[in-house]
Amino acid sequence: MSGVIAGCAGTAAKKGSEPSGAEVEHSEEVAQHKQEAAETTEDQELLLRIEAKKREEAAEENAQRTEALAAARAKKKEQAAAKQAKHKEQVAEANAKKREEASKAAAQKKQAAAKKVKEEEQKKLKEEQVKPTSTQKAPSSGATLQGQTSSTGPGTE
Repeated sequence: MSGVIAGCAGTAAKKGSEPSGAEVEHSEEVAQHKQEAAETTEDQELLLRIEAKKREEAAEENAQRTEALAAARAKKKEQAAAKQAKHKEQVAEANAKKREEASKAAAQKKQAAAKKVKEEEQKKLKEEQVKPTSTQKAPSSGATLQGQTSSTGPGTE
């Protein structure tokens, strides 16, 4: 019996010192599972970094696009304001020109009226000068008539 016990003890000692095939396979599976889990975690972290970088790039592109649109709007507004200012300036210049022309026309009318009044005054002065002369001529011609009458008178008498 001691041989059987010894044989059993020998197998038991053998099992404890060397792992069995199932244990080796199990430990390999566990190690492989841990490695796969580590690789999966690494892949997920890499994927997260890539996605974060893509989001950052997309945000930068959106920001640049927004800036470009804002710059275009600002430029368009500036051009519209410049166009409006130019139009206002042209309108103001046209109004100033119209006022100047109206002022010139009014001045010319005033000058023409003043000239007409002056001409009328000169005409009246001439008429007045002519009247005393014609009044003086009338008595002298009357005197001549009287003289003629008187000369005709004595000659007829």
